[in-house]
Amino acid sequence: MKGKAEALRGAGRVMMEENSLDKLRELVDFLKGNGIAEFDIDRPDLKMRIKFAGTAAAPGIDASQLAGLLAGAGGATAAHAKATAVAGAAAEEKAAEAEKLQEVKSPIVGTFYESPSPGAPPFVKIGDQVEVGQVLCIIEAMKLMNEIESDVAGEVVKRIASSGEPVEYGQPLFAIRPR
Repeated sequence: MKGKAEALRGAGRVMMEENSLDKLRELVDFLKGNGIAEFDIDRPDLKMRIKFAGTAAAPGIDASQLAGLLAGAGGATAAHAKATAVAGAAAEEKAAEAEKLQEVKSPIVGTFYESPSPGAPPFVKIGDQVEVGQVLCIIEAMKLMNEIESDVAGEVVKRIASSGEPVEYGQPLFAIRPR
């Protein structure tokens, strides 16, 4: 290895120099520190999207500060975006823990549906109050429709799964703030 960012394209893996990772961490810290909820950049050598959950954008951020941070990330690759997505997911989990949210997880592998039929309103929406045993969604498995019920009473804070998308056993479907 030459110490610079080298792409191993055949296996789809990307190795980055430590300096690039440090610059990425610095950028993420800067964005979080200034309350920036979303950040996009699309250049010929770099395409990156960072989105943090549960934060609001801060007005009046100095663009020259961002430019300085990005200058060092010029050799960035798609791995930066993936590393940032992982960092964003970790931040989201920490936010859920801080709020003491309870996740309703999938008890089976199948396809998630938020409503009883196409075009029908969803079982629950963000902000709805739910009771123990109330149906939250359906998971289709082997042509059987399985109603997933809430195991906690409280407010629906987030729908994590997307309607029509496959879900795994134990995958979070909803986040509920218990009463």
